[in-house]
Amino acid sequence: MIIRPQWMSGDAPDGVMLDSCLREHLARLPRLERLKRYYDGKNDVRLRRREPGLPNNRLAHGFARYITAMASGYLIGSPVDYQPRDTGDARAAAAVEALREAYRDANADSVDAELARNASVYGRAVELVYADEQAQPRSVSLDPASAFVVYGDTVAARPLFGVYYTPVRRGDGGVDGWRVHVFTDKKRVTWRMSALSDFRSGQVESEADHFFGGVPMVEYWNDECERGDFEPVLSLIDAYDALASDRLNDKQQFVDALLLLYGCTMETDERGRTPGQQLREDKALALPDSDARAEWLCKQLNEADTEVLRQALKEDIHKLCLVPDMTDQHFAANISGVAMRYKLLGLEQLTRVKERWFREGLNGRLALYAAFLQRRGGMALSPGDVRIAFTRSLPMNSLEEARTLNALGGLAEPGALRERAAAILGEK
Repeated sequence: MIIRPQWMSGDAPDGVMLDSCLREHLARLPRLERLKRYYDGKNDVRLRRREPGLPNNRLAHGFARYITAMASGYLIGSPVDYQPRDTGDARAAAAVEALREAYRDANADSVDAELARNASVYGRAVELVYADEQAQPRSVSLDPASAFVVYGDTVAARPLFGVYYTPVRRGDGGVDGWRVHVFTDKKRVTWRMSALSDFRSGQVESEADHFFGGVPMVEYWNDECERGDFEPVLSLIDAYDALASDRLNDKQQFVDALLLLYGCTMETDERGRTPGQQLREDKALALPDSDARAEWLCKQLNEADTEVLRQALKEDIHKLCLVPDMTDQHFAANISGVAMRYKLLGLEQLTRVKERWFREGLNGRLALYAAFLQRRGGMALSPGDVRIAFTRSLPMNSLEEARTLNALGGLAEPGALRERAAAILGEK
């Protein structure tokens, strides 16, 4: 969300601006709610209705959760590592160690995992940095459906303020208004209002300073379009769900086929059983004469064509979202490290884009923590002083690595190892 800085009243937004920003945010909620539904397995197929008496199987497949788990796990499955960029600077090393300790105390690794998941689902994630009761910096991942950051319209796109809101609960669990928390680079202002759609009814409830040197809400974008990882294939997931559901419906209707009788009829017998009960219990049918006959009326199922279409939809889902199907037999048969990397090439390209945007968010968090720690007497530290390293969560082929090491001459000195490797590559 972008606005012009000159529209702000001093350092904080006024009620008119907040009303406009909230309305714009609320207009985007249906998209976010739909993405959350698919992640929870509540696909649109579960809303489908059919005529009474017809089978209505509604099979929702968890492609969205699988895609998110693979994409976010590949990005952040191994904790992010922070090292001083200048390894010879003792002061920088001490400052980075203090930062790492603050991250450990704040459980930053767990927060990163939740942020990566939200970014994968919603296209963006929101983090709030705050100070706890012991004046220690902490982080929490906010629900993107109730939090957002507003930026200036300059090329730098500097964050102007962040907003998140929470319902005010009564004793019986009902909602009795809302609290809207607004964070600028200096203050936290809490508004109390009766309805989110009418900010004019709101009043300032409290106001306090914070000491993070910037807006303590950081957004983590999934890509430049704020698009979720499975969002481009929602229509394909719907088609897959519909195909599988109709396939099961056809099977059920095939079992419930109609029995056609020629030259005779069936009536209730002396025991009061209906014709349907007689067939289910006796598993036999007596025909009155040779001209009478019976046959089933059922729909012919073309399982081969249905299976081809199902496989095509499944392959398209994985291909277009760039997340491979790890259960595919062709994928699992590739034990070579090089072949595995080719299979993961699409996921790697997707993750590189995600990593760039996630790194930008981590730099924003780092600046907030560093400013807070410096105010408490710590050493100065800037994002440029820290090297942020991501480690891919890849399966290891120990046998192949051992063979490669053996081909390079075993556990040799690094210089000799490099010379041996150059010689082997030169021969090839």
